[in-house]
Amino acid sequence: MRDFGAGFRYLLQGQKWVGGHGRWLGFGLLPGLVTLVLYAGALVGLGYGADDLTAWATPFADDWSSPWQGVFRGALTGLVFAFGLFLAVITFTAVTLLVGQPFYESLSEEVDRSEGGEVPESGLPLWRELWISARDSLRVLVRVAFYGVLLFACGFIPVVGQTVVPAVGFCVSGFFLAEELTAVALQRRGVELKERLRLLRGRRMAALGFGVPLTLAFLVPFVAVFLMPGAVAGATLMARDLRGETAGDASDEDDQENDQEGGNLPSSGGDQEVHHLPH
Repeated sequence: MRDFGAGFRYLLQGQKWVGGHGRWLGFGLLPGLVTLVLYAGALVGLGYGADDLTAWATPFADDWSSPWQGVFRGALTGLVFAFGLFLAVITFTAVTLLVGQPFYESLSEEVDRSEGGEVPESGLPLWRELWISARDSLRVLVRVAFYGVLLFACGFIPVVGQTVVPAVGFCVSGFFLAEELTAVALQRRGVELKERLRLLRGRRMAALGFGVPLTLAFLVPFVAVFLMPGAVAGATLMARDLRGETAGDASDEDDQENDQEGGNLPSSGGDQEVHHLPH
């Protein structure tokens, strides 16, 4: 559970970081607001059409007597909407990151800069970065859809479907949400999707500690919009940890150079004498 707490701390540190850099928080609201409007419309449409979709998909229940038809189709309608909400939580991050790609990448770079050390840059044109992000997001979505269908089917299991399955669903959502957010920093470091997933599996509890609370928070309207900039900042901090980067590396090197210049430390040549050849 210690690693779970570490992941949660990165989430809090990211929110604290943007809180101290209000300009980044302000600009970060725009991509989230645009995406929120699109998703709100889609979920409202699903809410109104879920009953008709369920009735169309279950013609065999047309002749069932009351109340069994209503109970069955009502439960199935709830699962359909839950599945749509599950996909919305996962894809919201991917779409928001695509809409706000230039901003979130700049925000991630600023976090790296504030922590010290190198500030990696992909060196790729914007269209290429957008293409890679969209391609990787689609690959993640395929994985999420697979788990979503599996969990949807398991939802019909009595008791387990109403207790264990939702909990597992939040864990799956949280893990892939952490992947989407850390991708902003890791892509700048040239880390491919397969390697990103390997890094997160190696710190699975940290990924869940970061992603699961964020997934739960994203279920509250408008919260996702306000948390996205801080989530990107926190994911950058976690990405540095996954890569073994520390904030003090650069400052330690600078201090060592200053000590050498001041005569407090020996130079790389040690105590060896420097012999000048005669001209």
